[in-house]
Amino acid sequence: MVGIVVGFLLVVVGVILFWRPRPKPATSGANRILRLAGFFAGRAGGLVMTLIGIFLLASSSFVFVDANGVGHLKRIYAFNELPPGRIVALDGEKGKQAQILGPGFHFIPFVGVLYDYEEFDVVAVPEGFYGQLIALDGVAMPTGMFIAPEIPDDKVSNMLNADVFLTNGGTRGPQASVLKPGQYRLNRYLWDVRVDKNTRATVIPKGHVAVVKSNVATPGVDCKEEHVSASDAKLEGALTVPLVPRGCVGIWKTAILPGAEYFNRRAYEVTIVDTRVQTWEYKGGFTKRIIDLSVDQQGNIRQTERSEVERIPNTAADRAVFVKIEGWDIPLELRALVQVTPQNAPVVIGSVGGLAEIEDRILTPAIRSIVRNVAGSTIQVPKKNAEGVIILPIEYITRPTKVLDLIENREALEQTIEALIKVEGLKAGVDIKEIRLGEPSIPPELLVSRLRVQLADQLARAYERETAAQSKRVETEQARATANEQPRLVKAQIAVKVAKQREEERAALGSAERQYLEELARGQLAQANVLGQDRVAMLQGLEKILNALERRPELVALVGKLVPNTVVGGDGIGLAGAAAIFGSAGKIPLGSKPQ
Repeated sequence: MVGIVVGFLLVVVGVILFWRPRPKPATSGANRILRLAGFFAGRAGGLVMTLIGIFLLASSSFVFVDANGVGHLKRIYAFNELPPGRIVALDGEKGKQAQILGPGFHFIPFVGVLYDYEEFDVVAVPEGFYGQLIALDGVAMPTGMFIAPEIPDDKVSNMLNADVFLTNGGTRGPQASVLKPGQYRLNRYLWDVRVDKNTRATVIPKGHVAVVKSNVATPGVDCKEEHVSASDAKLEGALTVPLVPRGCVGIWKTAILPGAEYFNRRAYEVTIVDTRVQTWEYKGGFTKRIIDLSVDQQGNIRQTERSEVERIPNTAADRAVFVKIEGWDIPLELRALVQVTPQNAPVVIGSVGGLAEIEDRILTPAIRSIVRNVAGSTIQVPKKNAEGVIILPIEYITRPTKVLDLIENREALEQTIEALIKVEGLKAGVDIKEIRLGEPSIPPELLVSRLRVQLADQLARAYERETAAQSKRVETEQARATANEQPRLVKAQIAVKVAKQREEERAALGSAERQYLEELARGQLAQANVLGQDRVAMLQGLEKILNALERRPELVALVGKLVPNTVVGGDGIGLAGAAAIFGSAGKIPLGSKPQ
């Protein structure tokens, strides 16, 4: 302000000095020169003062805005005052102005006199965040509203213009519309922008959807409420929730698919729902008794009892289900595969608040009740013969459930339980994919007899296999010994065959000899009948002598020496000659030599 006054005075004085009248000529030459010099010096000084004054006045009539800044004006002097309740001026009233200045040089007459100048940084919204807007001026918020309705994206840029916002009925207070990532030149007298950890973008990961409960309505949207049932199933007791189209106040009927959304957390409540298949386990929470069987060296079966505490895992939905069968309380573990589809997600959120609440309040009690009812009542099983084989064609019978059905007919129980639980899941908007029963903790007293029989059977089979193995080993050893003795056995077999052949040969010779002797005897008998027995005996003796001489020819010479020179005469019939010879030989004294 002082600069402006000084500048104005300098301009006035300078103009006066520059335009003052020219002095009258002096009488003497020296005075004339001095007067002219003073005149021109005054003009020059006036010109300089005028220029300085103009510069001082001009310096208060322009501003320069930085490239990353936004210029703001606050008027000090004006004839009009702002209306009551307004803080931003539209028509040059005193106070904060709606007009903002962009980067560069701006000439505004006497801007330094009439206005206070401020410069703010450009508003920057980083990636992954949104800017929360609060309007500091505008029309009052209607009764019942706590946040201004959202403005479509294509109109947000105009809304950010202070003149447009204030002249078109912009609402003062928090805005449902947000600033998405980027840079914005805003009138900071009108807009308060907040970017912090609470203004992060809503990221919906894969396998999930977002269910939105809106507290504001978008102008121009037909907000007709519709009562929707879970899974569109017209089942008695199915959950029904009032839903609205997107852009209306209430729970939106359509879930938001995976991606990034910039929902204003003041205006919208966003719930992320996992639509992947999940596993609910019901296990632990009981003490398991076990009877162990063992076999000593003598083959005797011994049994010992022990117990184990089955704790509830941290990941389990709940403890195991206790069922009562044939008077026994049996802990039964099971696993359920469940899924919430995107279509049912709004119903689940609107009815009970989320999948965890569905699990705790609806499905877990239903699962426990159904499992107890099914396991403790009757079961439908195929007919079997005395050996336990299913009779064909298959026929089913219904009978009371037995404890061992938890092992032998588990599939039938699973199918019955699964069919009933699926209905309850549909009512709650949850798709039950399957139910699988775990290993039941059956009292060991019911199993020990069966185990002993199985163990005895295994021992018997083991004994049979060992016996067979021993027999095989003996056969192997015998084969090995036989192979080692094979040469001797071959010789022995050959000797046996030779002996047998000799025996057969001797038998044949004996038989032939016997036949010969028999024939000979018959011939001798016939001869004896003709010649008489004496002569026959003599002939046989002679025949033997002749045979001996035939086999041993060297005896002939000896016989020649023994036979005397005797001439025997006769008729040539009979044995007279031979008798004469033997008779003569018989007369030779012992020890004498024949002549």
